[in-house]
Amino acid sequence: MDISTLFRLKGTLDKKTGLVVSIVGFVLLIGVWQAICGFHLIPPSLLPSPLSVLVAFSELHFHDALVRNALYSIKLNLLGYLEAIAIAIPLGFLMGLVPVIRSATDGYIKAFRFVPLAAATGLFIAWFGIYDNMKVQFLAVSIVVYLLPVVIQRLDEVPEVFEQTAYTMGAGRWQMISTVYLPSVLSRISDDIRVLVAISWTYITIAEALNMTGGIGALCVQCARKSRIDKVFAVLLLIVIIGFLQDKLFSWIDRTLFKFKYS
Repeated sequence: MDISTLFRLKGTLDKKTGLVVSIVGFVLLIGVWQAICGFHLIPPSLLPSPLSVLVAFSELHFHDALVRNALYSIKLNLLGYLEAIAIAIPLGFLMGLVPVIRSATDGYIKAFRFVPLAAATGLFIAWFGIYDNMKVQFLAVSIVVYLLPVVIQRLDEVPEVFEQTAYTMGAGRWQMISTVYLPSVLSRISDDIRVLVAISWTYITIAEALNMTGGIGALCVQCARKSRIDKVFAVLLLIVIIGFLQDKLFSWIDRTLFKFKYS
């Protein structure tokens, strides 16, 4: 293998080389982490060793219902972004395709992105109570804020040649939506949804911390309050693993539904 290919600007590595580089990078990361802890460069109360984090999983499983809390958080996440998708896509189409609605709402949508939703949790409690429904609505709104402008942007990015071809063939409004805009937008927005799923894990900690009735976000907060930093690292690692598996699942769904993107 030519070593220069490893550092070529915007170059690509074959699968075997990429796997080797990933493994070496992981080993180096763990090695540096262990070295920092082994030489006591950072106190264990601030940075636990990799072994301490792994041991913490056992205690989290047997004493803190780790699996049940993880499933609870995954359920909230699924319900939250499914609702967000169900709201953002039709509303985004309405705003992106009808000029009068777009002109009337465009400024408000752009401004709404700057609202600090974490500071508005009191409103969600007043509107939806303190239990699961409030958490789902909080997650849904948190995702809609980002997803809605993206849907409108993807509509603007539909190639004009597709539109002109459809019009030339005599397509009506509903045919344009069903055969041109909808397939084009859905195939593009699937990648955006994958990114927003990661953002939802940020907000789920806020939602679960409001009443601390369950979930790995609430569990992470509880461990931090008890100064169990090893458990905090373990929970964060679990969230990363779940997020990684979710991303792989969404990637498989995307490749299955939109095969033409990868041909």
